[in-house]
Amino acid sequence: MKTSDFDYVLPPERIAQTPVRPRDHSRLMVLDRKTGAIEHRRFFEIGEYLKPGDLLVVNDSKVFKARLKAQDNIEIFLLRPEGQGWIALAKPGRKLQEGSSVSFEDGTTASVKEKCEDGTILIDFNRSAEDILAWTDQIGSVPVPPYVNETPADEENYQTVYAKQTGSVAAPTAGFHFTPELIEKLKTNGIRFASVTLHVGLGTFRPMKTDTLETHVMHEEWIDVPDETLRAMEETKKSGGRVIAVGTTTVRALESGVTHGFTSMFIMPGFVFKKIDGLITNFHLPKSTLLVLVSSFAGRENVLNAYAVAIKNEYRFYSFGDAMILL
Repeated sequence: MKTSDFDYVLPPERIAQTPVRPRDHSRLMVLDRKTGAIEHRRFFEIGEYLKPGDLLVVNDSKVFKARLKAQDNIEIFLLRPEGQGWIALAKPGRKLQEGSSVSFEDGTTASVKEKCEDGTILIDFNRSAEDILAWTDQIGSVPVPPYVNETPADEENYQTVYAKQTGSVAAPTAGFHFTPELIEKLKTNGIRFASVTLHVGLGTFRPMKTDTLETHVMHEEWIDVPDETLRAMEETKKSGGRVIAVGTTTVRALESGVTHGFTSMFIMPGFVFKKIDGLITNFHLPKSTLLVLVSSFAGRENVLNAYAVAIKNEYRFYSFGDAMILL
């Protein structure tokens, strides 16, 4: 399929720059993926579309301060640990060669071990991954998307309320709409919760630059699907409940078939969904793998029509924007 089949025009003013407060007061579009019918609600009303016995599966990955300023106006954007080093992006990359030394503002140094064909580098700090995460928490900054003009003053605005496992360089934003109070209300009404971990990296946020979906190469991302989550899903299915994924990253974790390791799965039209019955998600960028995944689940025409309706009705788009539930 052509990548251009998943394009649309978004007025710049529809890109949300700040989150709604309270979080669960964002708008919610309800899309029937069989008929294409649309309803307009608020996120705190989502319980009206859930039934006792349904299972919501969330991605509990936590964003770390992956953006680092180095000397000579170089920026290093850490992605994930790799052996003794880290896969990273460097800006501007032309300043660095294999063997280059990188110095940071606090005196820390690292060496470039490899420049990869995909534009990433392998950089070695000669320290454990745990030490580097603790270090970035002191000197790094939260890597908000380029379409967000200002880094949130409160960094918790770029975390879900249930974030636990540190390792993402972008937030699983579908979860932004949940508050502790809403979660407790849903649980009281018989809705169950389970979690997976997918550390968001290039696989999720790098745009497609190929003309066709089939020629786009997904980057690997690390996932963990706990045994208790697998059991909860099995119990839910047996009892007639629905498994509803919160976010596209959760979908990839569940549908990949990998329980602990890396996945480079690219879900595109024709994919047979075996694990999920519903999806809660945000409104995604044009020609993104996330929009392709959502279209694979609910139908391209349904989704692109829903996006057109959302633009007409002045929904807020992208990370800090409004939500959809597809059932």
